[in-house]
Amino acid sequence: MARDDSEPDHHRHRDSETRHKRHKKRRSRDHGSRDATSASEGTSRGKSQRLSMNALAQLNEHNTRDHAPEPPRDRERKPKRDRPRREEYNVVDVEYDSPRRERRMRDDYGHSGGEYDTPRRERRRKEEYREDDRGYESREREERRERRRRRREAADTEDDEDRPRERERRHRKKDRRVVSGAIVEEGRAVPELRGGAASKHSSYDSYDSIVKEKEKEKASAWYNPRVGNKKKKRWIIAGIALVVLIIIIVVAVVVSKNNNSGDSGSDKSSLDNMSENDVPPAARGTYLDPFTWYDTTDFNVTYTNETVGDLPIMGLYTDWDDSKAANDKVPAIEKSWGDYAKTPARGVNLGGWLSLEPFITPSLFNYDSRLGIIDEWTLCNHLGPKTAASTLEKHYATFVTEQTFQEIQAAGLDHVRIPYSYWAVQTYDNDPYVFRTSWRYLLRAIEWARKYGLRVNLDLHGLPGSQNGWNHSGRQGVVNWLNGTDGDLNAQRSLDVHDRLTKFFAQDRYKNIITFYGLANEPRMVSLPAAAVTSWTTQAFDLVRKNGVAANVVFGDGFMGLANWQGKLAGMDGLVLDVHQYVIFNNDQIVYTHQKKVQYACDGWSQQTLQSMDTATGFGPTMFAEWSQADTDCANYLTNVGWGNRWTGTYDSGNVSTQALTPKCPAQDSSCTCDGANADPSTYSDTYKNFLKMFAEAQMVSFEKGWGWWYWTWDTEDAPQWSYKKGLAAGILPAKAYDKDFNCDSDVPDFQGLSETF
Repeated sequence: MARDDSEPDHHRHRDSETRHKRHKKRRSRDHGSRDATSASEGTSRGKSQRLSMNALAQLNEHNTRDHAPEPPRDRERKPKRDRPRREEYNVVDVEYDSPRRERRMRDDYGHSGGEYDTPRRERRRKEEYREDDRGYESREREERRERRRRRREAADTEDDEDRPRERERRHRKKDRRVVSGAIVEEGRAVPELRGGAASKHSSYDSYDSIVKEKEKEKASAWYNPRVGNKKKKRWIIAGIALVVLIIIIVVAVVVSKNNNSGDSGSDKSSLDNMSENDVPPAARGTYLDPFTWYDTTDFNVTYTNETVGDLPIMGLYTDWDDSKAANDKVPAIEKSWGDYAKTPARGVNLGGWLSLEPFITPSLFNYDSRLGIIDEWTLCNHLGPKTAASTLEKHYATFVTEQTFQEIQAAGLDHVRIPYSYWAVQTYDNDPYVFRTSWRYLLRAIEWARKYGLRVNLDLHGLPGSQNGWNHSGRQGVVNWLNGTDGDLNAQRSLDVHDRLTKFFAQDRYKNIITFYGLANEPRMVSLPAAAVTSWTTQAFDLVRKNGVAANVVFGDGFMGLANWQGKLAGMDGLVLDVHQYVIFNNDQIVYTHQKKVQYACDGWSQQTLQSMDTATGFGPTMFAEWSQADTDCANYLTNVGWGNRWTGTYDSGNVSTQALTPKCPAQDSSCTCDGANADPSTYSDTYKNFLKMFAEAQMVSFEKGWGWWYWTWDTEDAPQWSYKKGLAAGILPAKAYDKDFNCDSDVPDFQGLSETF
């Protein structure tokens, strides 16, 4: 044992000869002798502490006096500094010192560590004490010791007997005696031996004996009840975890099967019966790999790289059914619609879906304004390719589902307009857009429309370079289509996109269902050379017809005014002029009162429709593919992210001819507010609801004097006056589109009591 460096050297002196003789004497002594010194030496085992001279003297004196044990508490304890050291005890190297922590461990394990601490020696010693009533312990205690020994031996062959060993450990702790003062003071007491008269290394401290003892300790470490308990606990915990995992897996499988069995339709597809090895290595991780798709519902997931018009058919089934009709007012898809001038279309847009628009899904654009995320271009740039792909595909898969088409049919509608953008087909240069993913969802949407008897109006909403510079074209800002350095290049790219699209949609499966094919949504002809736009439109029309698409071809009026299209683009059979009518984007019309807005919808737009439909005064076939019942421009992000609105005079467009920096509500003063218009429809007054429904029905009546209408849009996150779905729920649209209460054939009320400022 190592001592403090300040102790005198004589405490560390080892008398090797004396120690050797004492060792020999102990080994050769008669086991039946009751010599007190031998007895104390015989019990000197297991700890590294040294017995002081005073302690031995007290024990010898005690053993020669009738062997009556003196209570340890009465023994005299001298201060440590006054106790002499035996010179023959050597100081153990610091590496083998026995700290109190190790003593506590040994107490728990029940090992003394002495050289002669063998079962045979211990039995002999116990027999000696049982023969004489003068021993330190009673016969009953010795019997308990014997039982504990037997249990320890049993533990050597059965490592799972943790409970008996735990009881033994408790008994040992209970049976320990308080030892004499000097021994306790020096910390050399061995609890399980009487008087603690033993050192860790018996009567000598050779290095070899120390090493051997440490090896014994390591070899017997398995006996540690604590280690056994820990192992047992680990196995128990592992077992419980395994059971929980199995339960989770079983529940997941059952729930998955229930969900699959509960899906409507028999053509639901999944990847359950497929292996990733079914997809060629070159296609893995691409848009042709169904294992990368967010959603596989109603997709044919069997791999194919077949294309038509260089566009993949992956996801399509080979068969289709055109026998469904949207309602009993219109023919089935497989039958001819007839003359749209006599049976106008009643439809709705799926805006903000495959071509993002901030006011429809503002949650996708809720960023710090300093980041400048204002359109799909900046959003994709900000997110990066991987995150943009996952974010937008989740939007594609969840914003429009099969239920969308079911509800559209239930509303009495018969057409659906699907806006999409050129990156469904191709991307160029440094385009950040998500390539091709929306193509798959466009094809599935057409099949869902077919299932519910809804005819389709395909609308290319965003062209290369942006045909209008508005956010719904993909990139807000400068018009680079037929304008600027790359204007002609982007015009040709747009034709290339249409070439591929029309080759694909010329297939037989699309000849009945696609009744309108749009060339370019809202080209801003007020900022473009009109001749260039009409020339490009002619080329595009010829391309469509050459590739075999017989659907009506749609081109936008370009905000030039309907009368200005008279005589232009004549002689093109099936070419239809598309007009988008709104009063709220015009500073002169947004100020109309509620009554005047309804009157204008009945009279003004009816007159314009009839004028445009007559080739003597207008273009001819005219349709109205966008409109809404909103009477303000208050919806969040409607006029671009961060631009304000005309209603309250905060519309700062940077263009003197279009900006509105003073309030444009009918009151045209500081009382103008958007609170009422942006409120939940459940809070609308009956008068306001009556106005909104009448305003919507007035527009329907006027636009049905042409080739029909498509409401903008089916659903929004929080702009109810722009959502057909929310309008139906609020009672501000007719329950069936073909069954209106107001037909512009009666006087328009003044909506008395309805505020003109909200």
